[in-house]
Amino acid sequence: MVRNIQRSGWLFGAGIILTALTLRGAVTVVPPLVSTINHDLPLSTATIGILGMLPTAAFGLFGFLTPYVIRWASLERLIVLSILAGIVGQVARVFAPNTTLFLILSVLAFGGLGAGNVLLPPLVKKHFPSKIGLMTALYVTALSVGTAVPAQFAVPLTDAGSWQFTLASWAGVSVVALVPWLLAVISPRSTAAASQVAPAAGALELKIHSKPVHKEVAPKMNLWRSPTAWGLTLMFGCTSLNTYALFAWLPEILTQAGLDRAHAGSMLALFAALGLPLSLMIPLVASKMRNPFPVVLVMLACFVAGYLGLLLSPANGTWLWVSLAGLGPGTFPLSLLLINHRTRTQAGAGALSGFGQGMGYALACAGPLFFGLLRQGTGSWTAPFVFLFATLILLGVGAFIICRPKMLEDDFV
Repeated sequence: MVRNIQRSGWLFGAGIILTALTLRGAVTVVPPLVSTINHDLPLSTATIGILGMLPTAAFGLFGFLTPYVIRWASLERLIVLSILAGIVGQVARVFAPNTTLFLILSVLAFGGLGAGNVLLPPLVKKHFPSKIGLMTALYVTALSVGTAVPAQFAVPLTDAGSWQFTLASWAGVSVVALVPWLLAVISPRSTAAASQVAPAAGALELKIHSKPVHKEVAPKMNLWRSPTAWGLTLMFGCTSLNTYALFAWLPEILTQAGLDRAHAGSMLALFAALGLPLSLMIPLVASKMRNPFPVVLVMLACFVAGYLGLLLSPANGTWLWVSLAGLGPGTFPLSLLLINHRTRTQAGAGALSGFGQGMGYALACAGPLFFGLLRQGTGSWTAPFVFLFATLILLGVGAFIICRPKMLEDDFV
């Protein structure tokens, strides 16, 4: 039995980390290739803005709906379905004969990724309740790797083959991620072992937090009335808004400043890659802090400094400005950690994850779209960056609320 429990732990751990690797590749592989894709599928400035908005829109919609679906299917079965949707969307869109169908199939791919975003935190709470900080650090680090690598290799792979091959190739990682979840779903031993993991982990939680996670019963919750839920929404949403605005527009900002597209793609990869050390470090450090708001203040300062550099001197010291801006999204792994650290129950974690990520990604839609519209309307990068500065204020307000040592369930007592 002990051996079965250990095997199921490795199986679920591998599934969580491999799934995290797949959740951003379909998004970050596109921006460096916009000019190449434009030869086959016309992409106007407005279309680029829409394409940049689609991931957050799909993440928001499917993320918001996922907690409702959890009532009718297990987390493990839902993650299988979400990965399958991502695979089908990524492969099918490269065969799209026109821009409209390309966008529609991209929504299918992003929808699968969006459901995966919401499912991972409650899966961590379910299978690793005594190791939330460690598992969050590992899977968010994997997510950062899966964000940076496609952007870095997008142009070289396309130069060696085609943009269609480049976009479809990352679906192969999703196929690998699917394997442990299929084994978990079809193997009764894994299911039985998993049922033994939670009590064992809960016993450890009893020593640390006085109340075992698996025995807590979540009260009836209306998250629309919860300050905790709205705090997470603002923190997560504004972090994602800023991140996806730069995912969509950083290559354009830099190429217009005089950099070639390969260099601009490398800078986008640098922006994404800086999430690696932050993803590993922040959950481990913040999990030991009663109130991690000081960490947020450091990240906000990095955001502001990086944006000022990109606005005032994008062609000089580019690596420094991109590096500073890339440190700002350290609030992202902190947000994911707080989903579990500000809830007592698996049901609470699922609800907060769905609401915070669903509403947060809906808010984040404004990032790429408004950034592009302001650029098109003014012919300058100043107005778009002023917009981003304003969203950083909202990020700080939301972080101040969610970082307070108060549980979601306490909002309804």
